[in-house]
Amino acid sequence: MQSFWLIPALPLAGFLILALGGGRLSRGAAAVVGVGSVGLSAVLTFWAVFAFLAARPEQGAFTQNVWQWIAVADLTPAIAFHVDALTLTMMGVITGVGFFIHLYSVGYMAGETGYARFFAYMNLFVSAMLILVMADNLLLLYLGWEGVGLCSYLLIGFWYRDPANGYAARKAFVVTRAGDTAMAIGLFLLFDRLGTLHIQELMQRAVDTWPAASAMPTIAALLLLGGAVGKSAQLPLQTWLPDAMAGPTPVSALIHAATMVTAGVYLIARTHVLFELAPAALTAVAAIGALTLLLAGFSALCQTDIKRVLAYSTISQIGYMFLALGVGAWSAAIFHLVTHAFFKALLFLGAGAVIHALDGEQELSRMGGLRRELPLTFLTFLAGAASLAALPLITAGFYSKDMIIWEAYAAARGSLIWWFAALGGALLTVVYTFRMFFRVFEGPLQTRVHHAPGVSMTLPLVVLAVLSLTAGFVEMPRTLGGVHLFSTFMAGALPMVQLDPAREGHEWFFQVLSAGLVLLALLVSWRLFRRPIAHRAAGADSPLKAALQRWWLAGWGFDWLYDRLFVRPYIFLARINRNDVIDSGIDQIARGAQTLYRTASATQTGRLRTYAASMALGAALVIALAVWS
Repeated sequence: MQSFWLIPALPLAGFLILALGGGRLSRGAAAVVGVGSVGLSAVLTFWAVFAFLAARPEQGAFTQNVWQWIAVADLTPAIAFHVDALTLTMMGVITGVGFFIHLYSVGYMAGETGYARFFAYMNLFVSAMLILVMADNLLLLYLGWEGVGLCSYLLIGFWYRDPANGYAARKAFVVTRAGDTAMAIGLFLLFDRLGTLHIQELMQRAVDTWPAASAMPTIAALLLLGGAVGKSAQLPLQTWLPDAMAGPTPVSALIHAATMVTAGVYLIARTHVLFELAPAALTAVAAIGALTLLLAGFSALCQTDIKRVLAYSTISQIGYMFLALGVGAWSAAIFHLVTHAFFKALLFLGAGAVIHALDGEQELSRMGGLRRELPLTFLTFLAGAASLAALPLITAGFYSKDMIIWEAYAAARGSLIWWFAALGGALLTVVYTFRMFFRVFEGPLQTRVHHAPGVSMTLPLVVLAVLSLTAGFVEMPRTLGGVHLFSTFMAGALPMVQLDPAREGHEWFFQVLSAGLVLLALLVSWRLFRRPIAHRAAGADSPLKAALQRWWLAGWGFDWLYDRLFVRPYIFLARINRNDVIDSGIDQIARGAQTLYRTASATQTGRLRTYAASMALGAALVIALAVWS
């Protein structure tokens, strides 16, 4: 297949059309370009999947070299694409889920100013994300990596007239830059020591050059992990994601649930050979994932804004993927990435439908009783909530999360510590998910419904709801029949998990135990949160409980800590260094320009005789110079 380049090129072309001609396009034309370009890209992606399955390339991948990008000494990266099972999976998520989010945006963003600009940014994001996952070298991957960072800034701050939105966009940009800097240093290190940035060749040279568990692969892997932590909002760089909810809800669904935040997961999976050479780095990945999923789960319990609940939930679910990567459960991590894209995009779009219906209301305390007012949104949101909570047997989230929980214990690198963390995160997920669900849809009606979602908004909800319930059947536990279509498909790109033979026989018991605890957590949530708020507030909170709620509501105080460790000292140093030598030189240039301006303006007197005399004097000087020369 020689048309891989069209898949990222079509959304890029849509961006150029909308950016250059958006002011002259009608809203309908802008929507057709924005949605149609991503839709065509999705069609080509699924055609590529069928071509891959039919051809079964010997090397396990298609490669396409479009043109030579840079050729400086030994640095010769190309604009080239490497398409294997992992790439195709990511492409399917990006274009498939992205198409339905674009379609949803047609109705959600109707009436907003900057309609064409919104779709231009969304198209540019999809193109950059596709370049990121299709790149055959780390430099091209880094181009896409920075592209999605730019688009994140543009989309979070889309409603830029509100200063809070601009602050959230800058925060996302600055915090993720910390991780991106670590990643850039990692690329310099890899090229310096191994002489290439071509991913497949780089991995082979790493195996041939570096002994396992030596210092160099560990340092390189930790630097790449720094980039992954920033982009995927994991500890300690998770603080940007909750504030990123300032952008329009489709932005939250596309960038901060289904695609951009999974870039770190993809990076670690794509460079798994390097991480397998660095066991300490893999342990760090598992530890970061375990801590993140627990801390974010507690924070989600206390949020009062529906989108911030989902934001912390996203941080927690990405933590599951990091935990799976850290124990060597590569396919389980990517499988959960796929199902998470379905149910989390569904939940964000469902939240957007609620917010749209309530004329912009996002506070859970002002919601309630919407089950009767928005029946289709209620049913689809229930499907997404059930999948996020991993209700047994009937949801995709159950199969992917159960796979991670089991392999966190049974993998050769697994342990009871990782299993306890994964199981504890699952119980927290049930509680905060149905706390949100019951407060939105149960109880008395709190706010009048102003707008019913149209077809362009409800159709994506229905499709994603079906996927959230059925997508898990492609990878079922051995105790339920052992269908492993997804793992089989991924086998050519990622290694199979290595299970500890002494633990394999416990699978049935551990799966029944985790399913039973999830159902118990659902029952507790039903008893705690289904009743109206007024009835639940009969007892006053203890001081300790109130303090914990404030702490978790504030995201464990990370923003407070970073403000005092980094922001305030930087501002202090900037103030005392305001008149440094460099600034003085720049100020002198500005003063010189002002002096020249005043001198030139003084000649503009408005008197005709002065102008005539100036012209005569100038002519005389020119003639004198000509005669003298």
